[in-house]
Amino acid sequence: MTEKLDIDHLRQWIGRSTEATDIVTAQLVMGLRATLFQDVGEPKKGDAAPLTVHWCLAQPVFPMSMLGPDGHPTRGGFLPPVPLPRRMWAGGEIEFLQPLQVGDESTRTSRIADVQVKSGSTGTLCFVSVEHSISSPRGTAIRERQDIVYREMTSSAPAGGKAPPPPPTAQHRETHVSDPVLLFRYSALTFNGHRIHYDRDYVTKVEGYPGLIFHGPLQAALIIEMAAKLHGGEAPRKFTYRGLQPLFEGTEFSVNANETEAGMELWTANAEGQPTMKGTAVW
Repeated sequence: MTEKLDIDHLRQWIGRSTEATDIVTAQLVMGLRATLFQDVGEPKKGDAAPLTVHWCLAQPVFPMSMLGPDGHPTRGGFLPPVPLPRRMWAGGEIEFLQPLQVGDESTRTSRIADVQVKSGSTGTLCFVSVEHSISSPRGTAIRERQDIVYREMTSSAPAGGKAPPPPPTAQHRETHVSDPVLLFRYSALTFNGHRIHYDRDYVTKVEGYPGLIFHGPLQAALIIEMAAKLHGGEAPRKFTYRGLQPLFEGTEFSVNANETEAGMELWTANAEGQPTMKGTAVW
């Protein structure tokens, strides 16, 4: 790490806010449906969009000159300038109040809610929590908290790890393949330039991973859509999720669910059946 992490300086970003507006187009809905393994159909004005379409809307756009070596914008601006090289989604919580529809003009208001530093098995971790409110012409559609984690660069996994526990058993299970084209499509839909999702040389030689990394939001989108499908098409009132470990390209992965008294426990899992992201849905 070449720059000292000054938590007092970073916490000065708490309370900063920004706003952006975009339109839910039929083309966007078709592309997202295809990427989420849904029927593409011919969406018309007023049709409900996929539940996480807001992750594709009004994404920040920066010129190439303002991008860092990892494909993300250089540190600073709305998000605090955390001097740690690896940045990934750690998890979050979503409240679904009403669906976004094709043709909606949607506005996202975002606010930095918290910045914290912790120590983990891979070194220093900095967590930035961002609160979002997404509205449509009918009022507030979604409230959300996103937790972003920044961490140090390591060339290999920590040594001495214990053997993984037996894979959990699922009442409901779907399997797919984490094809590089799938990852590219989701990067394109979300205007995500992070090179870990499409640049194999970068992710293996610079960041030290064994292959391209499956997007955390894409995993969350798949388990949210499974929850709604198993509940008669109704979006959960609240969905909480947390990333557990990376999911890599080129292998089979599964989307899983177990019904509980409170709602559903859901997770994605790698080819060995080990969970990579977990989520809880309640109605």
